[in-house]
Amino acid sequence: MVTDTAGPAGAGPIASVVIPAHDEAAVIARTLEALTRGVRPDAFEVVVVCNGCSDDTAAVARTTAPLARVIEIPQPSKAAAVKVGNAAASVFPRVHLDADIELTGQDAVALVRAIERDGLLAAGPRREQPTSGCAWAVRCYYGFWEQLPRVRSGLFGRGAFALSAEGQRRVSDLPTMLNDDLGVDTAFAEGEYRIVDEAVVTVRPPRTLRDLLRRRVRVATGNTQAATLGLRADGGVPLSEVGRTARRSPRLAAQLPIFLGVTLLARIGARRAVRAGDFTSWLRDESSRA
Repeated sequence: MVTDTAGPAGAGPIASVVIPAHDEAAVIARTLEALTRGVRPDAFEVVVVCNGCSDDTAAVARTTAPLARVIEIPQPSKAAAVKVGNAAASVFPRVHLDADIELTGQDAVALVRAIERDGLLAAGPRREQPTSGCAWAVRCYYGFWEQLPRVRSGLFGRGAFALSAEGQRRVSDLPTMLNDDLGVDTAFAEGEYRIVDEAVVTVRPPRTLRDLLRRRVRVATGNTQAATLGLRADGGVPLSEVGRTARRSPRLAAQLPIFLGVTLLARIGARRAVRAGDFTSWLRDESSRA
């Protein structure tokens, strides 16, 4: 029997969940259904903001989660969708959730309780990336990437995080960024946030090398933007950290050339966008949504 971890029925929502969604009809039902697992139906105030959708994302969201508030805006912008979602939401803590990842209701509750119990400004879940069915190079890249200390401890790259009211105010004051989760990561000092091990998020990686490169070009572009804005001193993971990680085991050393190759190609691919000042184009991969 599943234990309801969100309190008794009729107690009202314990948090708001804001989900920006652009053409996510293929995956939004999976995301919304996961959010109901292990909790009562009204445990969360869910706000889905469909931005610039050309498919039936909104219809699927309304059918899957009849208690959710589904808002449609014409602009295809994650930043605009998050702003609209925050304006519509009314409960703190505030959980931010990408439309293509899976965070169960129980895991969302664990994030909320960590903030309430420990006085944190932000909390993120432990990340799981199932690479079954992915190309060999993709598996090598993420096998190395996941072991980098900054990746293991940072709030970025998880597709989900929870904020207290003060944490939300701090994040809302940030400039608009392509890598919005990197901005969130830079907003908090050690001790103000925590990765909650008992909360797990499933992030599906690209299946093909081509889609991996598209995703990493976007990340590299966003890293440069963050450095330009003064929110991050460097454009990525320091080489010293990469070297220390590679020396930890023969397996990681063997994966290093793939990691470095993909990183280099992504930075080269990002140069065009950086030269043009294009920090809004969203190069997403479709293979992870299949």
